Amino acid sequence: MGRARIIPILTIDRTKLVKTVKFKKPNYLGDPINAIKIFNDKMVDEIVVLDITCSKEGREPNYDLIYEMASECFSPLGYGGGIKSYDQAQRIFSLGVEKVIMNSAVLDNPALVTQIAKGFGSSSTVVSLDVKKTLLGKKKPAFISASKTINEDLVTNAKRLEDLGAGELIVHATDIDGTFKGMDREITKLIADAVSIPVIACGGAHSIQDMTETIASTGASAAAGGSVFVYKGQDTRSILISYPTPEDIITR
Repeated sequence: MGRARIIPILTIDRTKLVKTVKFKKPNYLGDPINAIKIFNDKMVDEIVVLDITCSKEGREPNYDLIYEMASECFSPLGYGGGIKSYDQAQRIFSLGVEKVIMNSAVLDNPALVTQIAKGFGSSSTVVSLDVKKTLLGKKKPAFISASKTINEDLVTNAKRLEDLGAGELIVHATDIDGTFKGMDREITKLIADAVSIPVIACGGAHSIQDMTETIASTGASAAAGGSVFVYKGQDTRSILISYPTPEDIITR
């Protein structure tokens, strides 16, 4: 019975720390480096940083900022945003990042997942399986900040990503992102039951208890969140970088 793995996700827009609701209306929170310093003091399990506008704007990853974040971060750091080639991934790893996270790239070049997994190991190769409801109410894989969905079954997509070499999937429920409505345990369990690689539940967490219970009830390897770590509460949404003590995280 190990302690649940709880992961803060920091979303950035170029150099600014922001937080969205349903992947829209980014709210400026401050400097991502300061947030990482606070999380260092709280001894987080790991940190994920996602540049949410990089792919949409067709930009290169901000290597200078990535280096600064990786140099400051005491915990394993994962980075996603704008990764379209093996050379980009190689450069990001060389800056001190432990995991690269892809989403939009697998839409145009799924073989990139295989290339990176072969070059750096599957455990360092993560895909964010973003999930979005269509107009007909079906949940489909989504890409480019959830602006595009494809007509593929979620389980089929997850298995394909595993076969390509992904060593971990972040299952991100985009329709409840930043809402504090509670995590989508149904989708998380569906994917976790279908693949043999670790699955990270993400989106909609309203509390640490919600996250630990999601892990326990779905078979997920971990739970990740943004708003639950950067806001004091749902009602005020005043900024407060927080992380639970080990005693606050329920063991499973």
